[in-house]
Amino acid sequence: MKKNKISKNWLRRRNKDIYFKKSKIQGYRSRAVFKLIEMNNKFKFIKKDTLLIDLGSSPGSWSQFLGREIIKGKIVALDILPMKEIDNVNFIKEDFMNKNTHEKIAIYFNNKIDVVLSDMAANTSGNKELDAYRTGELCLNAMDFSKRILCDEGVFLSKLFMGSIFKEINEIAKKTFKKVVKYKPLSSKKESKEIYIYCKGVLKI
Repeated sequence: MKKNKISKNWLRRRNKDIYFKKSKIQGYRSRAVFKLIEMNNKFKFIKKDTLLIDLGSSPGSWSQFLGREIIKGKIVALDILPMKEIDNVNFIKEDFMNKNTHEKIAIYFNNKIDVVLSDMAANTSGNKELDAYRTGELCLNAMDFSKRILCDEGVFLSKLFMGSIFKEINEIAKKTFKKVVKYKPLSSKKESKEIYIYCKGVLKI
């Protein structure tokens, strides 16, 4: 009975959500697309000829938007979960944490790309601090990958959650990139500890 009540409350909140409604009207697979749209409007990193990888892409709303914007570049979407086909997007169903996957991506793009996006998040365990830490580890792995594959003025944009690992991520980002900005999109739920880190320009070490 309690579970049914929680489910009904969740459905009620979702149906009142303006971004959920907009995603349905505009044909996007999830409301998450509006986070990317807002961040691109602010930082202007997506061009018609951008070479880009979308990590943690499923169900695909970010890739849908990217496929409409990037018409002369290349887009690879990657997730351990399946994702339905999207025009102008090459989907790879593999685990990003597998180093062989990194090699495949590098070969596909001929080693250098413009943008690495990561919306990867760890499976929820019920322990918010642990989930934040695990998602932070995914962010750090994506950042390490980015510094090796991005062009000099490339962009790394990743989701993370405020928690014990946040300080470490911020410090490593500042040692790796010329510009680092923490940003919470308006479309990110207020109660969520979710935040994004925008990094540009790989520092020469």
